[in-house]
Amino acid sequence: MKKLFTLIKNTLEKGEALVLCSIIASSGSTPRGKGAKMVVFKDGSIAGTIGGGTVEFESIKLAQKAFEAKSAFKQSYNLTANETADIGMVCGGQVVVYFQYYSGDDENAMKLFRYMESVFNRTCDTWLINHITEGSMKQIGIYEEGKGMVFGEDICVEEIRPLLKSKGVLKRGEPTYYVEPLTQSATVYVFGGGHVSQELVPMIAHVGFRVVVYEDRASFADVKLFPQEVRTIVGPFNDIFSKITLTENDYVVIMTRGHQADYEVLEQVMRADVAYVGLIGSASKKASTFKRLIEAGISENDLDQIHTPIGIPIKGETPAEIAVSIAAEMILFRAEINEGKQ
Repeated sequence: MKKLFTLIKNTLEKGEALVLCSIIASSGSTPRGKGAKMVVFKDGSIAGTIGGGTVEFESIKLAQKAFEAKSAFKQSYNLTANETADIGMVCGGQVVVYFQYYSGDDENAMKLFRYMESVFNRTCDTWLINHITEGSMKQIGIYEEGKGMVFGEDICVEEIRPLLKSKGVLKRGEPTYYVEPLTQSATVYVFGGGHVSQELVPMIAHVGFRVVVYEDRASFADVKLFPQEVRTIVGPFNDIFSKITLTENDYVVIMTRGHQADYEVLEQVMRADVAYVGLIGSASKKASTFKRLIEAGISENDLDQIHTPIGIPIKGETPAEIAVSIAAEMILFRAEINEGKQ
């Protein structure tokens, strides 16, 4: 998302127009869900995706209408064989795509996307609010926790506040709003910078997690080992709170170089309040670790919150395969948390 919004900002700053296509509603079986985005440029080239296939192909063509009219509009696609044989889809669902035209001389749009780019470099909760009308964009805004409406000052906060904790929701009626999270304050702290970590971190960073790698060895916290947007910290495993502060929204993944360091980190984390705790290891390691935690005063109810052995069981053996199973579990956990907030 950050790369796409940065591309939009850079394109507008060059004086070039574009059309942003967003899925604002979906039901049934569809290639992509709410929040998927694609940019269409004047020459028909694209960046991002709303699922590929015929819907994306038709949307690329329809985006030319937005260029011609210099306006915004919605288009519904019914993906059932008997209703949309003309576009050749048999998924059985429905998507609503919103087309937003931005001109290359739109100073307000440039300010908006510059601000969007900046919030990705901070730890904050923000939401993108589209006030949708047929034929034109009424208003687009950003709501930031603690600041309120940063852009779109005329948008009624009381009307959109109930929608802020959702993954992405379309409020129909008058006025019509589409609200989706832009950034979240949650951070994934990965303890250990070894082989599995080096495979896992790029995966979860790519799917939108903000990641920090914590190591006690500088050579395994080298920024060259991880994506550019990932922060690394060198610090002791037996005193993690001298370097970081955990919040109730944060995720913790523990995969240090040894069982003792894993235990030291886990014992400290269990005295904090976090959203997700995962520990790499075997069933026998789980049993011995839990025994030590109980002896240290951690309740059995709290132990039930630990994901260990971490990851969805896919019989993975290599570091990359293990990383896939862990990333899958984290994506599922995040999705279930978001659904619970709706």
